[in-house]
Order: sequence, then C-alpha cells, then structure tokens
Amino acid sequence: MIPLALDPDRTELALAGAGAPALRRLRALRRAGATRLAVYTPEAGALAAEAGNDLRPFLPSEAEIGRLHVLWIAGLSLEQFVPLAEAARRARVLVNVEDEPAYCDFHAMAELRRGDLLLTVSTGGAAPGLAGAIRRNLERCFPAAWAERVAEIAALRRSWRAENLSLAEAARRIDGIVEERCWLSCPKPD
Repeated sequence: MIPLALDPDRTELALAGAGAPALRRLRALRRAGATRLAVYTPEAGALAAEAGNDLRPFLPSEAEIGRLHVLWIAGLSLEQFVPLAEAARRARVLVNVEDEPAYCDFHAMAELRRGDLLLTVSTGGAAPGLAGAIRRNLERCFPAAWAERVAEIAALRRSWRAENLSLAEAARRIDGIVEERCWLSCPKPD
C-alpha cells in the first residue's frame, strides 16, 4: 500500500451510496476538507438532506464518473455498485467500494485529526477493526492539545525560514522542543 494525502481542492471527488454507510463516508470526507464533493444517491433521507447543494438524486452515469479523480461507493447493492466500480476502472478513476476489497483501488484508513496533524492507521483492508482499535489508542497519546502544538511549531518554522535557518537546524530545534516538553510521552491507560 502507498499512503497518500489528497488535497480535496485539487481533485474531483464523488460519493455514490445510500443509507448509514454512505452518510458516515460523507461525514468523514467533509471532516477531511472535501467541500466540493458530488454526492449521488437514489434515496431520499438523511444522506440526501446532509448532502445539501452537492446532492445528485441519482447514481452517476459513466460520463459523470469519467470526470472524477476518486469515487467512494458505500451502502449500495451488488447490482448497483458493480457497474459503477467497473465504469470507474475503465475511466481510470480511483474507486473504493466499502467492505468490498476486490473492487477497491485504495482503502480508507482509520484516522485521528488534531488540527493540521493527521495520524492514520491501515491494515491494507485486511483488519479494519484492528486499525480502529489502534486509532482509539492513539487518541490517548495525541490529545486535542496537539492541534495547538502543530500550530506553534508551524509558526516557529515560518520564522526560521524567514531567517534562512537550515532544514537540519530547524529539525534539531523541533526535536529539542518535543524532548524538553515531553510531547511524545503517552499516558498509561486507565
């Protein structure tokens, strides 16, 4: 597996689905910054309501799929998702069909977000429950304060770049801050 972090402002993204699985995926994509996201669903309900202006009240055509970079499919029947996944592959669009590894070009990762800090865990689709358990453990080790820590280091890095500080020296200083403040000490479980 090759890990990637996609910039949602530079990619054409879509979700095709129905029910709770598609709603969960929509929420995860929005948390990840996907503000431009076509949401295709043949059903009325919570997914359609939450999709708002991004809603397409039908499943995508082959031409619509061909304009995408990435397509997520969740909560559709075999008869619905197979033609969509095959159309995506023909168009060289990356596709992920939830819980159907044979139809996935990539796997969703368990993720933890703390501001600009993104930690991910993947088992390559083999054991998503285990990835989730590891992510829950990381929540303990990386509390909400990490958002502020990342912002602080980013501000320091900008000032160091303005001073023409070398990358090696910036890295040394960051290591010193992390060590001095014991940021990587994980609390023991309760």
